[in-house]
Amino acid sequence: MNNKDINFYSQMLHAKSENCKLLAILLDPDKIIWENLENIILKINQSPASHVFIGGSVVENNSIDQLILEIKQKTTLPIVLFPGNPSQISDQADAILFLSLLSGRNPDYLIEHQVQAAPILKQTKLEIISTGYILVESGNETAVARVSKTKPMDRENGSLVLATAQAGEMLGSKLIYLEAGSGAKKSIPLTVITLVSKNIGIPLIVGGGIVSLQGIQDAYNAGADLIVIGTAFENNIHFFDS
Repeated sequence: MNNKDINFYSQMLHAKSENCKLLAILLDPDKIIWENLENIILKINQSPASHVFIGGSVVENNSIDQLILEIKQKTTLPIVLFPGNPSQISDQADAILFLSLLSGRNPDYLIEHQVQAAPILKQTKLEIISTGYILVESGNETAVARVSKTKPMDRENGSLVLATAQAGEMLGSKLIYLEAGSGAKKSIPLTVITLVSKNIGIPLIVGGGIVSLQGIQDAYNAGADLIVIGTAFENNIHFFDS
C-alpha cells in the first residue's frame, strides 16, 4: 500500500476502537546525523513503531523534504509532520498534526501560525488532523516552553488539564496531545493520562520524558492511544533492542 493511501486519522480511530496501541518515533531534522541515517531507519524498521513523526520546536535547516524522501526510500511507515511553525510543512509527508497550543495563551501558537499555514496546506495533499496540544510541567524548561513563551500546565492539577483537553475536543480537535516536552525530566503523570483518556472521546497522544520500555507500557496501560518517543531514541538508537 502506498503511504498516500493511508488515512492516519481513520487508523487512529480504528486502533482506539480495537485497543491497539500505536507508537511514533520523532525525528528532529536539526539533530539528524546524516551519515547515520541509514542505520537510524534500519532501527526504526526493527522497532515496534507504527509511524514516523518529523519536526521540532526549532528547525533551522531546510532539509525536511530531503529527510522525508530519504526515509521513504527505506521504510513503508506513514510519515506525519509534527511542526513547530509553518516553515516545517512538507508536501512529501503523508499527514500533519495541525497543532493548537491549548495550554498556553500566546496567540501565535493558538491561531497565528495556523493562519499562516492554511494557504500553504491548501496547496498540498497532506491529511490535516486538528490537534489540541497541551504542554504539562515536567521538571525543567523544555524547548516547547522556551520557544512558545508559554507556561506549562501544573502536573498536579489534573482537573485543569482535563478541562483543557475537553475544551479542545469541543472546539473540534480530532486528537489531544499531552506533551511533557523534548528532554523532559518527568513524563506525564499516569493519573493525568488516565483522567484525560477516560473523559474524552477522541484518541490521546502522549509524549515527552518517557525513557524506558516500561514507561511506554505504563503510559499505554494508563490510557494513551499513541506514544511518541523522541529524545530516548535520539540518544540511543538501540532503545528498542532490549
